[in-house]
Amino acid sequence: MKIAVLDDYQQVARSLGDWDSVKSEVVFFDEHLGHDDDSVVAALAGFDVVVAMRERTPLLEARLERLPDLRLIVSTGRRNASIDLAAAQRLGITVSHTGYRPEPAAEHTWALIHAATRHLDVELGAIAAGGWQSTVGQGLAGRTLGLLGLGNLGSRVAKVGLAFGMDVIAWSENLTAERAAEHGVQRVEKEDLFSASDILSVHLVLSRRTRGLVGAEELALMKQDAVLVNTSRGPIVQEDALLDALHSGRLGAAALDVFDVEPLPADHPLRSAPRAVLTPHVGYVTEEQYRIFYQDAVADIAAFAAGAPVRVMEP
Repeated sequence: MKIAVLDDYQQVARSLGDWDSVKSEVVFFDEHLGHDDDSVVAALAGFDVVVAMRERTPLLEARLERLPDLRLIVSTGRRNASIDLAAAQRLGITVSHTGYRPEPAAEHTWALIHAATRHLDVELGAIAAGGWQSTVGQGLAGRTLGLLGLGNLGSRVAKVGLAFGMDVIAWSENLTAERAAEHGVQRVEKEDLFSASDILSVHLVLSRRTRGLVGAEELALMKQDAVLVNTSRGPIVQEDALLDALHSGRLGAAALDVFDVEPLPADHPLRSAPRAVLTPHVGYVTEEQYRIFYQDAVADIAAFAAGAPVRVMEP
């Protein structure tokens, strides 16, 4: 088999998986293949297996149909909205998945919260340039943490907020008061979540229902010094509305790890937006997580080659 390992930005995939054990040609791509179909198809022509790192390179029907040699896609993580599972099934392409640890994304959420409330981006730059104190931060104890989603990640973020002495509230379409109370959280209505939160953190799965869920109307409800945090998926928050809220001063700050287009273009307006703390979608990027991804990917490829069952990704 010929195996493509995509989007190995840090050039670590080779060292974190036993690729020699699959006894096949393995090509590691350390740069993004691009956003147009032609460049992706040209790069992946002739490959039997593609290892996709999360949603970095979408594998939709228009691309899959032009890759006749492709027989197996291994996606890191348990779900991947950027793979067309129906098209893959129709074309006879098996799609498998690896294990995943939720802790890194929850941990990074708090890194962003601290960065935004203590202005760490400003102060780190100042001290590196020979300066000293220039901002006044905000504490967390006694303030309100709002969670847009209280699932696996949101509930972990809630525990830390409670430990900091915060009042924690949450809303999602199917969240009940009883379920929220199990986590020490108060379930509120959507409008109250946005208007009451000092810190509002997004923890929803991207779907048709959640795409664009946070728009101008929701942002207008937020306090002028509130912080919006998104470590989930970029398109849940309407980008134009967020930029407008930041430039107009209607929102205190935004701390983002995810974006509509990734990698984020060098000239993207978010890069220069006021009071925006940005990281390049590294919430899940830890050595422990990557070891799971690449070791499981090797195991899936070996099982597939041997005709054994693999962990098939469910719709």
